[in-house]
Amino acid sequence: MDLLSRLLHRDGLMLVIDKPAGVAVHRGPKGGASLEDAFDQLRFGLPRPPALAHRLDKDTSGCLVLGRHRKALERLGRLFKSGRVGKTYWAVVEGAPSEDEGEIDVPLGRLDPARGWWMRPDPLGLPARTSWRVLGRSGDAARAFIEFTPHTGRTHQIRVHAQTMGWPILGDPIYGSGRRAGSAPLHLHARAISVPLQDGKPPVEAVAAPPAHMLEALAACNWSAQARG
Repeated sequence: MDLLSRLLHRDGLMLVIDKPAGVAVHRGPKGGASLEDAFDQLRFGLPRPPALAHRLDKDTSGCLVLGRHRKALERLGRLFKSGRVGKTYWAVVEGAPSEDEGEIDVPLGRLDPARGWWMRPDPLGLPARTSWRVLGRSGDAARAFIEFTPHTGRTHQIRVHAQTMGWPILGDPIYGSGRRAGSAPLHLHARAISVPLQDGKPPVEAVAAPPAHMLEALAACNWSAQARG
């Protein structure tokens, strides 16, 4: 896997890469290939490869932050944990919100410990809050193009929140229709990230173009009328 061509940002402390969809960020309990296997390409002269500062789901594409050494990872870890990292996601959903923007404030808990990271709305769960706004709609109102901004970092937060609102993300194999044979891949993309890495300096920002498998659905939601990138 060529990660050099997917590099969006590089400095002495961190890297941002455009993660491809369909690749796990790290090796799971059952083994198998992962993005970490290719991190040695990104050493750029340092004695050790970078490491994950956060995670994206296997089927999610887009901006992924790596720390280049231990101190950098500690600093990044504090920023992510405190919610100071700005994250923007693009998604195509099935169905369409009646409003053009809003906020979802629904706590989340584990669905079933035997099913790993699957989540569900849970009044007794951890707080989870996501802002959203519609960027486009399909002509038949069957789908919408939505920008999501999570304010907390719960597992599968955007995916569960979208399902809870009645418009699951297109191709979601857990919370939507993606479990059916021949369904579309997950249409969720980590579009942009903003990391206030050093006090007194502008945040590090990176933007990732949407993946090829989302382009047709985005175009059907009038994305072609917007500035592409």
